[in-house]
Amino acid sequence: MAERLKEIKKVTAIAKLNDVPTSPRKMRLVADMIRGMEVNRAMDVLKYTKREAAGRLAKLVRSAIANWEAKNEANRKELENGNVIVKTIMVGQGSTLKRIRTAPQGRAGRIRKRSNHVTIIVGTRDIKKEENNNEQPATKEE
Repeated sequence: MAERLKEIKKVTAIAKLNDVPTSPRKMRLVADMIRGMEVNRAMDVLKYTKREAAGRLAKLVRSAIANWEAKNEANRKELENGNVIVKTIMVGQGSTLKRIRTAPQGRAGRIRKRSNHVTIIVGTRDIKKEENNNEQPATKEE
Protein backbone atom coordinates (compact mmCIF):
# COMPACT_ATOMS: atom_id res chain seq x y z
CA MET A 1 0.00 0.00 0.00
CA ALA A 2 2.75 2.46 0.96
CA GLU A 3 4.79 1.52 -2.11
CA ARG A 4 1.77 2.18 -4.35
CA LEU A 5 1.28 5.62 -2.81
CA LYS A 6 4.95 6.44 -3.36
CA GLU A 7 4.64 5.47 -7.03
CA ILE A 8 1.54 7.67 -7.41
CA LYS A 9 3.34 10.63 -5.81
CA LYS A 10 6.26 10.21 -8.20
CA VAL A 11 4.12 10.73 -11.30
CA THR A 12 1.94 13.56 -9.94
CA ALA A 13 2.79 17.17 -9.18
CA ILE A 14 0.90 19.67 -7.05
CA ALA A 15 0.71 23.46 -7.28
CA LYS A 16 -1.22 25.76 -4.96
CA LEU A 17 -2.34 29.36 -5.19
CA ASN A 18 -3.60 30.85 -1.94
CA ASP A 19 -5.57 34.03 -1.21
CA VAL A 20 -6.51 34.88 -4.79
CA PRO A 21 -8.64 38.06 -4.65
CA THR A 22 -11.44 36.62 -6.79
CA SER A 23 -14.63 35.04 -5.57
CA PRO A 24 -14.53 31.22 -5.53
CA ARG A 25 -17.60 31.03 -7.74
CA LYS A 26 -15.93 32.99 -10.55
CA MET A 27 -12.77 30.89 -10.26
CA ARG A 28 -14.74 27.61 -10.33
CA LEU A 29 -16.33 28.59 -13.66
CA VAL A 30 -12.89 28.69 -15.26
CA ALA A 31 -11.53 25.70 -13.32
CA ASP A 32 -14.41 23.50 -14.51
CA MET A 33 -13.41 24.19 -18.13
CA ILE A 34 -9.95 22.63 -17.77
CA ARG A 35 -10.64 19.80 -15.32
CA GLY A 36 -9.48 16.49 -16.84
CA MET A 37 -7.89 18.13 -19.92
CA GLU A 38 -4.43 17.51 -21.30
CA VAL A 39 -2.19 20.31 -19.98
CA ASN A 40 -1.16 21.79 -23.35
CA ARG A 41 -4.79 21.97 -24.43
CA ALA A 42 -5.76 23.46 -21.06
CA MET A 43 -3.15 26.20 -21.55
CA ASP A 44 -4.64 27.00 -24.97
CA VAL A 45 -8.16 27.18 -23.53
CA LEU A 46 -7.03 29.48 -20.72
CA LYS A 47 -5.11 31.69 -23.14
CA TYR A 48 -8.26 32.53 -25.11
CA THR A 49 -10.68 32.77 -22.19
CA LYS A 50 -11.67 36.37 -21.44
CA ARG A 51 -12.23 35.96 -17.70
CA GLU A 52 -9.69 37.44 -15.29
CA ALA A 53 -9.39 34.16 -13.41
CA ALA A 54 -8.04 32.47 -16.55
CA GLY A 55 -4.76 34.38 -16.38
CA ARG A 56 -4.19 33.35 -12.78
CA LEU A 57 -5.05 29.72 -13.51
CA ALA A 58 -2.75 29.69 -16.54
CA LYS A 59 0.13 30.77 -14.33
CA LEU A 60 -0.77 28.04 -11.82
CA VAL A 61 -0.91 25.36 -14.56
CA ARG A 62 2.54 26.46 -15.78
CA SER A 63 3.81 26.06 -12.21
CA ALA A 64 2.30 22.59 -11.94
CA ILE A 65 3.90 21.59 -15.25
CA ALA A 66 7.30 22.82 -14.01
CA ASN A 67 6.84 20.81 -10.81
CA TRP A 68 5.95 17.72 -12.84
CA GLU A 69 9.02 18.18 -15.07
CA ALA A 70 11.27 18.51 -12.01
CA LYS A 71 9.97 15.19 -10.65
CA ASN A 72 9.98 13.35 -13.99
CA GLU A 73 13.08 14.45 -15.87
CA ALA A 74 13.37 11.08 -17.62
CA ASN A 75 9.74 11.16 -18.85
CA ARG A 76 9.68 14.57 -20.55
CA LYS A 77 8.33 12.99 -23.74
CA GLU A 78 5.11 12.20 -21.88
CA LEU A 79 4.40 15.92 -21.81
CA GLU A 80 4.98 16.28 -25.55
CA ASN A 81 2.91 13.17 -26.33
CA GLY A 82 -0.09 14.60 -24.48
CA ASN A 83 -0.16 12.06 -21.65
CA VAL A 84 0.04 14.66 -18.85
CA ILE A 85 -3.41 15.79 -17.73
CA VAL A 86 -5.02 18.01 -15.11
CA LYS A 87 -6.13 15.24 -12.76
CA THR A 88 -7.68 17.38 -10.04
CA ILE A 89 -8.39 21.06 -9.62
CA MET A 90 -10.01 22.29 -6.42
CA VAL A 91 -11.20 25.79 -5.58
CA GLY A 92 -11.87 26.48 -1.92
CA GLN A 93 -13.08 29.55 -0.12
CA GLY A 94 -10.43 31.77 1.42
CA SER A 95 -10.71 34.64 3.86
CA THR A 96 -13.31 37.36 3.34
CA LEU A 97 -12.58 41.03 3.85
CA LYS A 98 -15.61 42.80 5.29
CA ARG A 99 -16.10 46.42 4.30
CA ILE A 100 -18.88 48.96 4.81
CA ARG A 101 -20.45 51.17 2.15
CA THR A 102 -22.85 53.98 2.87
CA ALA A 103 -26.50 53.30 2.11
CA PRO A 104 -29.59 55.55 1.99
CA GLN A 105 -31.20 56.97 5.15
CA GLY A 106 -28.06 56.75 7.30
CA ARG A 107 -27.70 53.01 6.97
CA ALA A 108 -24.60 50.98 6.14
CA GLY A 109 -24.36 48.17 3.62
CA ARG A 110 -21.91 45.28 3.89
CA ILE A 111 -19.41 44.54 1.15
CA ARG A 112 -17.79 41.12 1.24
CA LYS A 113 -14.54 40.92 -0.73
CA ARG A 114 -14.06 37.20 -1.13
CA SER A 115 -10.87 35.30 -1.89
CA ASN A 116 -10.11 31.69 -2.74
CA HIS A 117 -7.46 28.97 -2.65
CA VAL A 118 -6.76 26.88 -5.75
CA THR A 119 -5.00 23.50 -5.75
CA ILE A 120 -4.12 21.70 -8.96
CA ILE A 121 -2.79 18.16 -9.34
CA VAL A 122 -1.13 17.22 -12.63
CA GLY A 123 -0.20 13.67 -13.54
CA THR A 124 0.18 11.18 -16.33
CA ARG A 125 -2.82 9.60 -17.96
CA ASP A 126 -3.49 6.04 -16.77
CA ILE A 127 -3.25 4.16 -20.07
CA LYS A 128 -4.08 0.78 -18.51
CA LYS A 129 -7.35 2.05 -17.04
CA GLU A 130 -8.37 3.65 -20.34
CA GLU A 131 -7.73 0.43 -22.25
CA ASN A 132 -9.94 -1.48 -19.82
CA ASN A 133 -12.71 1.13 -20.14
CA ASN A 134 -12.58 1.05 -23.95
CA GLU A 135 -13.05 -2.72 -24.14
CA GLN A 136 -16.66 -3.58 -24.83
CA PRO A 137 -18.16 -6.48 -22.88
CA ALA A 138 -19.18 -9.45 -24.97
CA THR A 139 -22.94 -9.56 -25.64
CA LYS A 140 -24.88 -12.78 -25.49
CA GLU A 141 -26.57 -13.78 -28.70
CA GLU A 142 -29.71 -15.77 -28.34
